[in-house]
Amino acid sequence: MSAFDPGAEDQADIDREIRIERMKRELDDLAGGSMISGGFGEVLPRLEEVFLERVCEIEKAPWDTNFTRLVQLGVAMVPPTELDAPSIEKKLKEVIHALASLRCFLEQTDHLNDRELYEWLWSDGLREETPDLTHLEGAWHTSPIGSGNEEDMEIFLKYYASARERDDWKEQFPTDPLPPKCSLPYDRDRNLPRPE
Repeated sequence: MSAFDPGAEDQADIDREIRIERMKRELDDLAGGSMISGGFGEVLPRLEEVFLERVCEIEKAPWDTNFTRLVQLGVAMVPPTELDAPSIEKKLKEVIHALASLRCFLEQTDHLNDRELYEWLWSDGLREETPDLTHLEGAWHTSPIGSGNEEDMEIFLKYYASARERDDWKEQFPTDPLPPKCSLPYDRDRNLPRPE
């Protein structure tokens, strides 16, 4: 039975601090000197190390659009104008499941019909450059109301916001009109693929 060696534990802590500082410098270099400033506050060094390792993996991952990745997977990306209603439904399911294999997951889509969602994916949702997370444990989430612009916030408040979120919004922005709460016209989100 070996005795506890405080010197070995101290050396492990020093090694961890060296790795953490090395990763911070690497992230600064990747971001042109503006990535990491300050510390993480009261966080265990091993958690900080794991977090920084994940950020480094994401920052070093190749970036491209999910549109390009889907084409590379063999998904035929057909313009929405060339698809009738049954074809749109089939193509949308194919795209959603192929996106999940790329670790990209859709959310907050129940305010759009299948054609509207496919049109958003075709013209906007799949065109943003994102890191390739297929070999990492992370996931990329995307939503047709993810921009945070005024129109998206109105849709969120109208369809997706909880009573508490609506109350908080009204408290923070008392002069802004709050849209009436409406039921979602479609029921797709609960069946969308989710990260494991």
